[in-house]
Amino acid sequence: MNDLPRGYWCECWTQHLDKDQQPALHASFDAYSAMQADRWIAVALRTLSPALDAAASEQAWQWLYEDRIETRRALLRAEPCSVSVDQAGTRITWTVRPVIFLPLAHRRNVELPACAYDFKPHTTD
Repeated sequence: MNDLPRGYWCECWTQHLDKDQQPALHASFDAYSAMQADRWIAVALRTLSPALDAAASEQAWQWLYEDRIETRRALLRAEPCSVSVDQAGTRITWTVRPVIFLPLAHRRNVELPACAYDFKPHTTD
């Protein structure tokens, strides 16, 4: 287990505050360092800030200039964290949590496994 790569799973969610709806996932990102995870949120906030209303833009820049250091510290301690901005009845939340990335099995042979031939493509007219 010590050989498995550690990193951070980052997600961006939105939720309508005035409606009884579940949050919706809009983006995800696998970061391999605390700095990379932190930068993912920072780039998103800088990109969105010109389109936000005054209050939401203030929330974004508050995090970028003052609260970001606490997020960085939490990530370096491998603690989950989140950043939220409220825009016109919608909350946008970026979440980051530490993970262990499991490698996928690699196919070493050129030949496909036997089960791959069990599925035949449909023919068209």
